[in-house]
Amino acid sequence: MHFKSLAASFALIAMLPACAVNLNVNDTQLLGVSEAEEEAMILSVLSAQQDAWNAGDIDGFMAGYWQSPDLRFASGGTVTRGWQETSDRYNKNYADRAAMGRLTFSALEVSRIGDDDAVVHGGWALARAADNPSGLFTLLLRKIDGTWKVVSDTTTSAN
Repeated sequence: MHFKSLAASFALIAMLPACAVNLNVNDTQLLGVSEAEEEAMILSVLSAQQDAWNAGDIDGFMAGYWQSPDLRFASGGTVTRGWQETSDRYNKNYADRAAMGRLTFSALEVSRIGDDDAVVHGGWALARAADNPSGLFTLLLRKIDGTWKVVSDTTTSAN
């Protein structure tokens, strides 16, 4: 009897690696979503933000950000914490369509750093009547409740 119990234990141990593979499958694989599809979902957040900005819709632009007091936005040598505070900052600095201009994102690079985390590097430019500011950004996005959101934004200005 002892031998059968020992043999059953070895058989169970032999099956563990196969079980471990199944336990480590991420939600993306379970849903059958490819890496390319995940990247497209991440980039769609930025596309929606660009479209909202160019429609003069700061609230729509802010929809791409994590609506949390833990949102981090760094720009102009200051750090703003919180979704509402970031929204207030945008509304103050871009009070009208002339100040908003036309936004273009460029040279977007997406790097997945986990199942539910990604970094996006890119460039931004505003076309306005008075000037054409531009710069770079680094965004940390997290998949929260199945939706990609910007949780940290560091934006720099080239001019």
